[in-house]
Amino acid sequence: MVMELASPPSWEDLSRVWRGVQTELGLPAPAVAVSGLDSLQLWFSLEEPIKAAQAHAFLGCLRLQFLADTEPSRVRLMPALDTSAPRHERHAPLVPACQEQTGNWSAFVAPDLAPVFADSPWLDVPPNEEGQATLLRGVEVMKQALFDAAVEKLGPSRHRSPSTAAVAASTGAVPANGRPAAGSVDREPRQFLLQVMHDDSAPLALRVEAAKALLQHSADVRPQRGD
Repeated sequence: MVMELASPPSWEDLSRVWRGVQTELGLPAPAVAVSGLDSLQLWFSLEEPIKAAQAHAFLGCLRLQFLADTEPSRVRLMPALDTSAPRHERHAPLVPACQEQTGNWSAFVAPDLAPVFADSPWLDVPPNEEGQATLLRGVEVMKQALFDAAVEKLGPSRHRSPSTAAVAASTGAVPANGRPAAGSVDREPRQFLLQVMHDDSAPLALRVEAAKALLQHSADVRPQRGD
């Protein structure tokens, strides 16, 4: 699971997530990477596979918890839910890699060096392979029990606050009365959302937060009747 922050790629902002998942949720520290283009990234490693919708919803919960005052357009959550997009656009590109657009490199970086890359989130030379391996060896894989516990802590009751409602309303996804605006969600992600909502095997918190994440991150807006 990858959370990406751009425009600007502020480590001051993204570090709230990096620190918060450890201090408030008891999760291992995610890996930190520069995209090679315009953003800083957090990479979360899971011990067991989960559904893409659950992963996206979990990242959406983290955004609401730690980046509620950050413009949603600056935050990208991967895997994405836009099933109409090509597969390579729904997942984070591999790191490290050379970026064809600029010739710069993406790379994993030590958290204490992340602020150095706030203005230039890339390397202009290939990263040292052994250095990358050393960084990744230090990344602890998130066990399923820890993930489930974090989901419970990020449950709906944690987000029933005026500040969260205001953030949702500011995106245009959910107006002040709490009802989705007509045309605010495109049909394919809506179908994906409904599948998650009706999936009894998914944790209740993820089923609710998946809806919030989908409403706030849908980019392809199409007119449709309100519910």
